[in-house]
Amino acid sequence: MFQLPVSDIIGLLWFVALWIGYTVYTDRGTPREHSLRHSMHRNRYLWMTQILKRDNRIMDTQILGQLGHGASFFASTTLLILVGLFTLLGSLDETVLALHRIPFAGKVTLLQWEVKLLALIVIFVHAFFKFTWALRQFNYCGVLIGAAPLQKDGPDEEWVRRTAWLSTLASKDFNQGLRAYYFGLSVIAWFVSGWLFMFASALVVFVLYWREYYSEALRTLELPAGATLPRKLTP
Repeated sequence: MFQLPVSDIIGLLWFVALWIGYTVYTDRGTPREHSLRHSMHRNRYLWMTQILKRDNRIMDTQILGQLGHGASFFASTTLLILVGLFTLLGSLDETVLALHRIPFAGKVTLLQWEVKLLALIVIFVHAFFKFTWALRQFNYCGVLIGAAPLQKDGPDEEWVRRTAWLSTLASKDFNQGLRAYYFGLSVIAWFVSGWLFMFASALVVFVLYWREYYSEALRTLELPAGATLPRKLTP
């Protein structure tokens, strides 16, 4: 039965609770009012409404292609990070000795190094699945745009809601993959101290929360008060 310092155990539980709690608060169900996710979904709804007014939709498919390229880039980058982390597993002894030469790093044991390295691997495996699923959903959204009906008497409300919501779901998974990168950076502090790890995790949540609900980008993206949209924007 192995043992870990109390600070490491508390730090890990704190880290998991913050990550899961923030994800549930931000991403569960329909987007919260006055958030980036809510504002972007409303703009996606307007985008899909405009698509039905255009005969030439090449520009729209190019936009989706760029979004897909972003998810593909991060998925490839995540694989490279995972390769590097698995490589470290084969040279743990040398790595621990090198870490002991850092004055502020403390005496990290081989067991502690293994646990923290495995935590990073789990985080980036999660990020890889999120990015690849976001990429697939962007592709599905492209298919829906290709099958968009021609506007006759008025916009196809059902198609607009479904396509806009699918794009929002893809964006949600892409953002969750990026969020894994942020939380992965906080794990670096764990190699120094479990208490510093807790502080870094809380700092990541604070930064993400501020950007999602209070950033200047949100104020810029919010639609003017006079914009008229249906009450129900999701399927």
